[in-house]
Amino acid sequence: MPSEFALDDAALRRARTRTVWVLSLGQILGGLAFGATISLGAVLAADISGDESLSGLATASVTLGAAAAAVPLAALARRRGRRPSLTSGMAVALVGVVVVVLAAAGRSFPLLLVGFVLIGAGQAANLQSRFAAADLATDRSRARDLSVVVWATTIGAVLGPNLVGPGQVLGAALGMPPLTGPYLFTVVAQLLGMALYLIALRPDPLLLAQRVAAARILSGAGAIARADRPTAARYAVFTIAGAHAVMVSVMAMTPVHLLHHGATVEIIGLTISLHIAGMYALSPVFGILADRLGRTPTVLVGQALLAAALLTAALGQESSAAVIVALILLGLGWSASTVAGAALLTEASAEARRTRRQGRSDLTMNLVAALGAILAGIALSWIGYGGLSLCGLVVAGAVVALSPLGRRDAPASVTA
Repeated sequence: MPSEFALDDAALRRARTRTVWVLSLGQILGGLAFGATISLGAVLAADISGDESLSGLATASVTLGAAAAAVPLAALARRRGRRPSLTSGMAVALVGVVVVVLAAAGRSFPLLLVGFVLIGAGQAANLQSRFAAADLATDRSRARDLSVVVWATTIGAVLGPNLVGPGQVLGAALGMPPLTGPYLFTVVAQLLGMALYLIALRPDPLLLAQRVAAARILSGAGAIARADRPTAARYAVFTIAGAHAVMVSVMAMTPVHLLHHGATVEIIGLTISLHIAGMYALSPVFGILADRLGRTPTVLVGQALLAAALLTAALGQESSAAVIVALILLGLGWSASTVAGAALLTEASAEARRTRRQGRSDLTMNLVAALGAILAGIALSWIGYGGLSLCGLVVAGAVVALSPLGRRDAPASVTA
C-alpha cells in the first residue's frame, strides 16, 4: 500500500472519492460495451439457430457466464484486490466478443453461446464494481456511493444500443457478418475500461479497506464492518436475485416481441436504451432513499415498480408505447431493489465474510436470471409476452412477503 495513504479520516475520504469517480468512469465504458450485446443478443441467436424459442439462450448464456465468473472474481478480489479482479473479467469478455463474431461468420449456434458465456465475465466485473464502491463507504454514504457508480452506467448503456445502426454500417464496410458490427464498439470500450482500472484505481479500495479494518481492530477503534447478520444478508441476496431474474426474463424477450410487431432494429435499440435509462438514471435517488428511509422500505418501493411494469406489459402488449413504458418501470424497479439490496448485503456482512457473500450473491442472481431467460423463451412461444410478464408477479410477491427478514437483528443505529 502506498505510504501516502495514511489511515486517517481525511485520507480515507480522498481515497473513497477517487474510487467512486474511477469506478463511475469505468461503468460508463462498461455500459457502452454491453449495450449492443443486450440489444442484439436474442435477435442474433434466433437468426443463427433458426428457432425463435432458443432466442433466450443468448441472454441466458451471458448470465451463466457472469454466474460462473462471480465467485472466482470475488476470490481474486479478496486475495489481490479489486483492480486485478475487474480487469481479468473484462479481458475474458474481450475473448468472448471475438468468439461471437467468429460464430456469426460460421453460422455456429453452439460457438455463439460459448462466446456469450465468455462475455458474461465482463458483466460479472461490472456487477462487482458496485460493491467496490462500498468498500470504503460509511453507513451514511454506502447506498449513495454504490448508487452513483450504478448511475454512471446510464451514459454508456443508453448510448450503446443506439450505436447499433452505426455499428451495422461500420461492420458492413469492414465485411463483418450481419448483426456483429456493433461489437466493435464493445471491443474499444472494454480496452479503455481495462486501461482505466489498471492505471487509475489506486489505492485498491478493497485492500485499503482490509488494511483499515485490521488497524482499527488492533487499536480498539472498531472496524468498517458491522456485526454479522446472516438472516438479513440472505434476504438481501434473495431480493437482488429475484429482481434481476424478473428484469432479465422480460427484457430479454422484448426485442423478439417487438420484432413480431414489425419494429425495426433501431426501434428495438431505442426501447432497450430507455429501459437501461430506467435501470440506472435514478439510482442515486434510490441510494439516497435507502440511506434515509431504510434498505427494506426501498426494496418494497422497487417491488411496487416491478409489479406496475409487469401489469403494464401484460395489459398493453399490443402497444409499442405501452411496452416502452413497461420497460422503463421495469428498469426503475430493478434499480431500487438492487441498490437497496446491495447496500443491505454489504452492511449485514462482517468484513471477513463480505467479499465471499458478494460473490455468492452475484452467482445466485445470474444463475436464476439465466434460468429465467431460458424459460422466458419457452414461455414466449407458449403463453405469449403478456403471460410471461404476469409470471414475474409471483417473484415480486415473495420478496414483499419475506421483507421482515431484512430487518432481522438490525442494530438500533442502522435503518434496515
